[in-house]
Amino acid sequence: MRAALLAATASAVLLAPAPVAAAGASAQATVRCPRAPAPAMSRPPRPSPPPAVPAQRVVGGAALDTAGLVVPTDAAAPPAITATSWLVADLDSGQVLGGCGPHEYGTPASVQKLLLAATMLPRLDPKQTVTVTEDDMLIEPGSSAVGLVAGGRYTIETIWLGLLLNSGNEAANALARLGSGTDSAAGVRAMNEQAHRLGALQTHAVTPSGLDGRGQFTSAYDLALIARACFAEPTFRRYALTEETEIPTQAAQRTKGFQIQNENQLIYRYPGALGGKTGFTDLARHTYVGAAERGGRRLVVTLLGAESAPLRGWEQGAALLDWGFTLPRNASVGRLVEAGELTATASATPSALAAPGAPRPAAASGPARTGSGWLWSVTAVSGAGVLALLGGLLWRRRRRLP
Repeated sequence: MRAALLAATASAVLLAPAPVAAAGASAQATVRCPRAPAPAMSRPPRPSPPPAVPAQRVVGGAALDTAGLVVPTDAAAPPAITATSWLVADLDSGQVLGGCGPHEYGTPASVQKLLLAATMLPRLDPKQTVTVTEDDMLIEPGSSAVGLVAGGRYTIETIWLGLLLNSGNEAANALARLGSGTDSAAGVRAMNEQAHRLGALQTHAVTPSGLDGRGQFTSAYDLALIARACFAEPTFRRYALTEETEIPTQAAQRTKGFQIQNENQLIYRYPGALGGKTGFTDLARHTYVGAAERGGRRLVVTLLGAESAPLRGWEQGAALLDWGFTLPRNASVGRLVEAGELTATASATPSALAAPGAPRPAAASGPARTGSGWLWSVTAVSGAGVLALLGGLLWRRRRRLP
């Protein structure tokens, strides 16, 4: 009975005609995602997202245009978790195995550091020794830091490990500056250009670290595109599985060396773990990206807006990975687009999409506010620009979806 009900539910998500809905609402019938009860928490009000752009909500397949659950027909029910949106995909084939509101806007917190890695890893020599500046240290008081010091000299590799193991926000500022060749603001512009190239059209970075900033959003689908680009890099894979490293002594600054450990518990506790990234701010709540390999199959999970009880973010990710590995290899509700696929058209240019407006320094970042800004206009322009391309693309691909 339960299997039949789930099959009917999944079929409704994938095949039902679009209901009459308000502008910007999902074109698919919405099926509730399994939700775990979470304790009541005091939190800042969530920022108002940009208006939905229909062309962006069907990137990867029409079935992904839902605020609710989308899973393959006859699939077992996914686990109940507290995340407000999530997605599971195959890193190699790009098949999307299922999701909850995969194209719903969410705030990223430190999983945004993966976009920084996807942008800057190819640009920087890990063996080069560089100097951390006072501007790199401009992070929100009390926020995550690895312990670098202004004037200190570190290898690029040490700074990357500080970013990915300990989520150092000062490390993010330094890498954005070094990778752009000018300053962290230029690094953020490069991150937005990279997001556009990857097809992550719902992603807009304001800070390199993921510290909250006005107009900063992403989606579970976009995070999967970004994670796929990261895991394609051997250097990233090595960093993501590093359990500990040493931050060297800085004699001139009179600071001793110390050891840091990887905060992603998945690599210690999940067989076949490939690594990932944790994130948290009061506004974003818990966010998570993780990947694992089992039986020669590599899956990635992304989730946004989770609470840490009854399961922590990485545990929710692990539960979704377990679910994904139970599905047949040909199970799919959509796909991850390839890098450059959506930009191979005379639509809005990356430079236009990447314009940062007036980003605030990380030290001044705080909860995003409501209201309109440059992002809303650019989002509408980019959606109109890719609409024709996506129409043809989805027409060709639709028969491949279950």
